[in-house]
Amino acid sequence: MHRSSGQGDLGQAWLSPKLGRNVRLERIGEVFDWSAVDRLVSGIYAARSGRPSWPPLMLVKALLLQQWYGLSDPGLEEALGDRLSFRRFVGLGLDEGSPDHSTVSRFRKALRERGLDQALFEEIERQLGSRGLLVKSGTLMDATLVEAAVKKPSEPAGARSVTDPDADWTRKGGKTYFGYKAHLAVDEESGLIRRAELTSAKIYESQVADVLVCGDERAVYADKAYELKERRQRLKAARIKDRIMHRSHKHQPRLPHWQAVRNRLISPIRAAVERVFGTLKRTYGYRRVRYRGLKANLLELRMLCIAFNLRKADALLLG
Repeated sequence: MHRSSGQGDLGQAWLSPKLGRNVRLERIGEVFDWSAVDRLVSGIYAARSGRPSWPPLMLVKALLLQQWYGLSDPGLEEALGDRLSFRRFVGLGLDEGSPDHSTVSRFRKALRERGLDQALFEEIERQLGSRGLLVKSGTLMDATLVEAAVKKPSEPAGARSVTDPDADWTRKGGKTYFGYKAHLAVDEESGLIRRAELTSAKIYESQVADVLVCGDERAVYADKAYELKERRQRLKAARIKDRIMHRSHKHQPRLPHWQAVRNRLISPIRAAVERVFGTLKRTYGYRRVRYRGLKANLLELRMLCIAFNLRKADALLLG
């Protein structure tokens, strides 16, 4: 059973409409079809007997607030208890309690166990597409390193963490990193995220590339780390323009002039994906994962990307 929240709240009638107002949250709450999201998650806590649980849609919205405002589970519990705009967004009345941090944690685990993070991501992408926000002229692919939530294992480098065995080591720019790698596919024109995958840091970008190809774009842009002869052939067979940069190799230490020119033309277009990573790291604090384990952190990444897309879509609709 689910609780009925935000129903018949007489206290709201006595408040000024401007009190605790967050215009952006109100727009996001009104513009998107949350009933479709509700149908995806309604089966969670759907027992016919027992103590009524918080509505799953309310908890999905709470997880989005957590991403937008960089809150821990206890911080989210506190904010839901005293921020009127948050309560309005998730559908809590003034005379109700609010979910505690353990409820949020259990709900996140339930989403993960049912694989609903991917379903939620795809539903929001469907809605973005139905509003004409996904231009699909090109997909920009890239990856970024994200530090593990746990302490790095002691030397020697390459040792695994006992508390997070899914995290791993890699080197970049002469530096050693321990953690994960987030792989994204971004719509060229809109800057919206269309695919999101997470691996340990040691996995090469090229190993994930084919999963990031959406199939309905007109072109794929990527740096030379994604170059693979078979991949170019698959893109050609799918009638998707190949805009992957060329790289030199032992049999061709110097690129032919036409490949060098082609790389220079592709580079500034492909580099636009870096702005998305910059926003995720600066605005959302995504320099370090929050949890232990690949599955838990993949769910966090997809919820983060959903939150990013909703805010980006709001800006695009206003513009």
